[in-house]
Amino acid sequence: MTTHPPRAGRREWTALAVLMLPLLLVSMDVSVLYFAIPAIGADLEPTGTQQLWIFDIYGFVLAGLLMTMGALGDRIGRRRLLLCGAAAFGAASLAAAYADSAGTLIAARAMLGVGGATLMPSTMALVRTVFTDPAQRARAIGVWSGVMTAGIALGSVLSGVLVEYFWWGSVFLVNLPAMVLLLVLGPVLLPESKSPATGRFDLPSVPLSMAAVLPVVYGLKEIPSQGWHVRYVLAVTVGLLFAALFAHRQRTAAHPLIPPALFHGRGFTPAVVLNLVSAFGLMGSTYFTTQYLQSVLDKSALEAALWALLPSVLIGFAAPLAMRLVHRGVPRAHVVAGGFAVAASGYALLTGAGTDSLWLVLAACGVMAGGIVAVMSQLTDLALGAAPAERAGAASSLMETGTEFGGALSMAVLGSVGTAVYHRTMPVSAPDAARETLGGALAVARELPGSAGHALAAAAREAFTDGMRGAAVAGALVLLAAAVPAARTLRGARVRENAGRAEEFSPSGG
Repeated sequence: MTTHPPRAGRREWTALAVLMLPLLLVSMDVSVLYFAIPAIGADLEPTGTQQLWIFDIYGFVLAGLLMTMGALGDRIGRRRLLLCGAAAFGAASLAAAYADSAGTLIAARAMLGVGGATLMPSTMALVRTVFTDPAQRARAIGVWSGVMTAGIALGSVLSGVLVEYFWWGSVFLVNLPAMVLLLVLGPVLLPESKSPATGRFDLPSVPLSMAAVLPVVYGLKEIPSQGWHVRYVLAVTVGLLFAALFAHRQRTAAHPLIPPALFHGRGFTPAVVLNLVSAFGLMGSTYFTTQYLQSVLDKSALEAALWALLPSVLIGFAAPLAMRLVHRGVPRAHVVAGGFAVAASGYALLTGAGTDSLWLVLAACGVMAGGIVAVMSQLTDLALGAAPAERAGAASSLMETGTEFGGALSMAVLGSVGTAVYHRTMPVSAPDAARETLGGALAVARELPGSAGHALAAAAREAFTDGMRGAAVAGALVLLAAAVPAARTLRGARVRENAGRAEEFSPSGG
């Protein structure tokens, strides 16, 4: 006799709304400093190196700890880890808001990264636990994907508004009400869930996982702006060597951090790999379009951020549409392959941009992001459905780590393509600083008299737009190439109709 999993009711959907709070804030913190950094610079007077760390330390710590925290949640309880992370995230936000030195702010941002690393896999894993009905889980994961993507766009806008009317610390204080609400409602609405497996936590895997992730992310993020220098290539190489050691450890340890059995689930491995490609497509366009809006179209930072919100309209429709197609019988493999094709068409639109193509660029971003969100929602649902419920935290952390890698790889590859085209297009007679970056060219142009300055700025904007078009061609080819293995490897892959939770839905947990 076939047993059907229980359907979620009002309480479970309310729990989802509570879970979206930390997810929104963690994703917003990626971009929340975009407009605050000038005020921070005036107040705390950081050195150039310190300013870079204020930006980057959050993402580095977050990426490095995702796998550790996902596995830890499976052991000690995902709700417990979520609430501990919420408390840490709130305390770190308070410390960051009132930091009186650059060093203190860097330390607070690092603690925010620790808190974020507990929150992201915990929210995804708890969605897997709360929603056992496949159709409802797909809908909930669609919401999860949309909120995560929208949070990155909202972070920059929110920081611009807050810095306009308050002091820079207010961009961190907005985290506190949501964290307090989560700490109050979480124990009431969210179930406790953890793996019934026992065994010692594999501590040696923790530094190995961080040594695998951090150098690769660092090297890939620096290559677009600094070039393929030995230092960054060596960092990526060292990270890959540690990744091999980490993989060996997982195969041989008695109680590995990431159980190899996860990859035996049909569709899990393709979902993780294709999710990385999705992040590649999403972050690559952001790198160029944010600069295009500000430096080519000469919008203020806040104007650019507000314009960048428009593509989010299509994001809101993408995941529900993909979910509806799957539940009406369209094979998931076809939906994912179609999503990649739609995203590739967004990049194709971008190849037609000129130096005054606001609406074309916004439309291209909306089409591309809509296709990617549709893909990500389906891949996340497939990965979590293919993984056993007791390993939901580890599965979630792998998906999130893949997202971090994909974003960093996109910055390196597409950023390098765009930079190469920019260098080739700029006049040889231009000053060296102008030939390096668009920002450098505009700074030099402001110092030149009359028509000479205007001519250099126009040439630089045209060269950057050429670079963006070149990167768009590369991005479209990558996404189209991903559609083929998506159609093949996901064929017949299904989520578990009854995942068989080891624990019941109860406020007291286990």
